[in-house]
Amino acid sequence: MQFTRCGIHGFHEVLGIDADELRFYWALESNVESSVQIAYRIILATESKLLEAADPDVSRLAWDSGRVESNEQRNILCKPSGGFKSTCSYFWQSTMAQSSISSRAILDPVCCPPYSMNQTYMPHSSLIFRTWFEDEANRWKAVWIGDGGDKPIYLRKSFQLAKQPTRAILFASGLGHFNMSVNGQPASDHRLDPGWTNYHRRVQFTSYDVTSHLSAGENALGAHVGNGFYAGDQGEDRFFWPMYEDNTYVRYGNELCFFCELHLFYDDGSHDTLISDPTWKVRKSATTLANIYASENHDRRLYPTNWDMPTFDDSNWAPAKPLTGPRGHIFYQTQPPVVLHETFQPVKTYSPEDGVVCFDLGQNASTMVQLVLEGASGSEVIVRYSETVNEDGTVLMPDPLFKQFETGVFSRIYLAGTGEPEMWEPDFSFTSARYIQVEGVSLTAGEGLPIVHSVVGRHISSAARRLGTMNTDKEDVNALLNACYWTFNSNLFSYHTDCPQIEKFGWLEVTHLLAPATQYIRDMESLYTKILDDILDTQEPNGLVPTMAPEIRYMCGPLHDTITWGCALCFLPDILLKYYGSTHVIAKVYPAAVRYMEYMKTKERRGGLIEHGLGDWGRDIAFGNHQANIETAIYYRCLQCVEMMARELGKMDEAEKFNAWASRIYKVYNQHLLVTDDSSRPYAYYTSLDNYPERDRTAIGQAMALQFGLVPAEHQTDVMAAFVDDCSDGRMRAGEIGLRFLFNTLADAKRPDLVLQMARQEEHPSYMRFLRRGETTLLEFWQDECRSKCHDMLGTIYEWFYAAVLGLKPVDNAYRTFEINPPYEAEFDFVEGAVDSPYGLIEVKFQRDAKKVVTLDLRVPFGTSATVKIPMNVQKVEVTREGGLKTVLDGENLQVQHGNYKLVIQSS
Repeated sequence: MQFTRCGIHGFHEVLGIDADELRFYWALESNVESSVQIAYRIILATESKLLEAADPDVSRLAWDSGRVESNEQRNILCKPSGGFKSTCSYFWQSTMAQSSISSRAILDPVCCPPYSMNQTYMPHSSLIFRTWFEDEANRWKAVWIGDGGDKPIYLRKSFQLAKQPTRAILFASGLGHFNMSVNGQPASDHRLDPGWTNYHRRVQFTSYDVTSHLSAGENALGAHVGNGFYAGDQGEDRFFWPMYEDNTYVRYGNELCFFCELHLFYDDGSHDTLISDPTWKVRKSATTLANIYASENHDRRLYPTNWDMPTFDDSNWAPAKPLTGPRGHIFYQTQPPVVLHETFQPVKTYSPEDGVVCFDLGQNASTMVQLVLEGASGSEVIVRYSETVNEDGTVLMPDPLFKQFETGVFSRIYLAGTGEPEMWEPDFSFTSARYIQVEGVSLTAGEGLPIVHSVVGRHISSAARRLGTMNTDKEDVNALLNACYWTFNSNLFSYHTDCPQIEKFGWLEVTHLLAPATQYIRDMESLYTKILDDILDTQEPNGLVPTMAPEIRYMCGPLHDTITWGCALCFLPDILLKYYGSTHVIAKVYPAAVRYMEYMKTKERRGGLIEHGLGDWGRDIAFGNHQANIETAIYYRCLQCVEMMARELGKMDEAEKFNAWASRIYKVYNQHLLVTDDSSRPYAYYTSLDNYPERDRTAIGQAMALQFGLVPAEHQTDVMAAFVDDCSDGRMRAGEIGLRFLFNTLADAKRPDLVLQMARQEEHPSYMRFLRRGETTLLEFWQDECRSKCHDMLGTIYEWFYAAVLGLKPVDNAYRTFEINPPYEAEFDFVEGAVDSPYGLIEVKFQRDAKKVVTLDLRVPFGTSATVKIPMNVQKVEVTREGGLKTVLDGENLQVQHGNYKLVIQSS
């Protein structure tokens, strides 16, 4: 038995955790069939050497779980009675019973001061009054600094170290975004730190271990700070979506600001701190415009070479100014950082006209481009980005309402003219693009223009752990899987957006609608944890949860208040429990969820229906419909989620209240929407109230009731028949909200043929039409030319592929038990895939030969069990476990524990 992974729920990185309690998890691996975890012990210490002892001194431990008889590997609560010390390193070790193997992970350092860095008071007054109301030993010492302006800045601090520290931890934040360097080297691979939040409520700091960056003698810290959404900058001629049309965007702050503390630990036990203060130096950046919508101005002539090196002469730089800083309290960045991933080399380079060179990267994706240019000093180069091109290959925004995006999104670069190739990449902006258009350049010398040596696209996305892969014997399906994959990955940052190009907003419906699909791709636990903080910060005093978080642009009507978006507050704790086995968010979310349900109660009509909202958004572009069916079903499920949270917290009386509340909605839903007396139909069905009192019978009306458990048992067969009847022509009549439930109900109906028929339609709505037209990601709506072509909201078919084609579905929380139901009844003869679940890697390989004999290879992780579904007409099943015996079974479903298996299934 050995450990393969361990960590702390809700945190991607652990170098500065500021929580009062932690929840541990681990994954194990064993080749022994009978091996099980029967007990564990976790110890926590501030000295790593204490963990090395065979029998550690309990009196010196920070926390000791003692021996716990349990096979649990997740959600293990650690809450030391004395709390955690600030700026202190913690080490933890988990030991399994009947095993000499242990695992140690470092929590280093846990930084949890009793007061947040809330600089609403001026720095000079904090110096006067700090001892009156602060814990001096544990408080933050640094102040926010800058130059008092709203254009990008460089900040630097040189300092002497008498000796090499044994440990150097840097805590920092810069708003809107910042890049941190130490002695000329990046402090990390992070981009766009810190993650976007409602800066009036919450500001994130990041932590870096910079021990290896420092040395005895002269050292330097450097910070490059840009605007982001904190102080969004449209410039004179650029597109900035929050200011488009009605200009409802209001800056969080007007002064770019920076904050840091460098904690230096020495082998003699001493501890020094270097802070941001007016002794730092500041100057304007060579990046003179930082518009997050892929629009920057950068003048290479202004770039101070080696500005973040110790030997740089900063005598002409100005002293940094102490600033008030943001209003929000400061918290550790829990979600994965944003980082660069794959690099896309152009698949085609062409010049549609003199002075213009275009590059086709071959794949649409969220990207930060990188250019290498060479030319005379002061040469101006323009870089444009697009997901679509004209017939001549130049950039195009196909939606006439958003032509400003075509003309107003570009970066302007002025060359230094050093005689050597000059590299440029954006500092504080990104977009979604397949095509890069560079103006004012040529491919070869002799034309009097700068030469463009190279252009590449570098995919930018969340650093969340990648989990899943899938492949089939159908090339069109593989292309669709690839398009979904790139669309999903291109919308994950410090929040989950639905479009990294034209909007970049934190719309909330995609977080819960796409969670069951995304969990096959990325480990989303810590990102969902952060998104819940965003929602809590955005919730209004009356309990309303807006449609986006953070709320960057004020919307009105149902675009502001719709339960199918706001329900993410209630759904995400349930999603974290189901897919990750974690309950760490429930205590803080529950009160807000209760307030939201009380608010929604004021919206009830006809005794309990919710008819205020966007309905099945995205159907017929953005046509609202099925409000009563969709909004009320979501309301019902929200109440069930709040009941779950109440039970987890031991609030049984409150849980019963929400149970009764949900039961009332169940009755009202069926009273008004279930039709059992229509003599023109051979079955009961659900109608919408769109054209009341006329009755309709749509697939979405049936799917919502079936998927949310709203159909009385005696009518389930009828309602499923009504559903299939409306789907029988193989056409998708669903918007963004209904689409997921359409596919899930088709999976329950065992109709993969209809799903594939829908996907392959020649005309819209059709996924394959996108691909046939050369698209490599999903579009916003079912139309050929959309304003946005990297929109993930229609991507819920990805969940269907993993759950119904690969056949992998979690049953118990965190895949403790899961189901394998291969595509016996579908057209696929080969499907393989893998998902690195919370307990370990699950692998499935399905093959069917010409004689209809199925071979199924399966890997089941330690600590889990799988149910393999066997079709009814099976003659025999041969099961071979790697390292074990071969057995022959009849056609019953097969239960297997951890190990590698080969099943040969022969039909009668």
